Amino acid sequence: MATLEHAEQAFAALIANLSPASRRELAREMAKRLRQSQQKRIAAQQNADGSAYAPRLPQLRKKSGRIKKQMFAKLRTAKYLKAKSSTASASVEFTSNVARIARVHQYGLRDRVSKGGPEAQYPRRELLGLSDEDLRTVEEMVLSALAK
Repeated sequence: MATLEHAEQAFAALIANLSPASRRELAREMAKRLRQSQQKRIAAQQNADGSAYAPRLPQLRKKSGRIKKQMFAKLRTAKYLKAKSSTASASVEFTSNVARIARVHQYGLRDRVSKGGPEAQYPRRELLGLSDEDLRTVEEMVLSALAK
């Protein structure tokens, strides 16, 4: 998996020459596209490097009703996965109320299965990350913004 630092270093001086309005529009469009790609990747249950998420663990909680097979179905909606931008940055992040859940899965941390319930070690599932395709998309967007 590549990082955005390479693209940032290459385009920093060129982007600085854009007007603030153009930078803001570019950042907003980048954030929007990155959120869409993250949503698709989460739906496909793939890490940024293309590998599959670790499978679900056996259920440690006692819950009546059906247990959904699709992980993170609600987390990937626009209600919880926000695209933010300014003249200086573009970001995709989870809202504060679900950020803890996302962080536990992103880094493979220990957490309680339910309030007052048993603790479990969650496998690492990279919810947010930049793939090589995402970086190419960002580079293309910057180049097209500079060409205008």
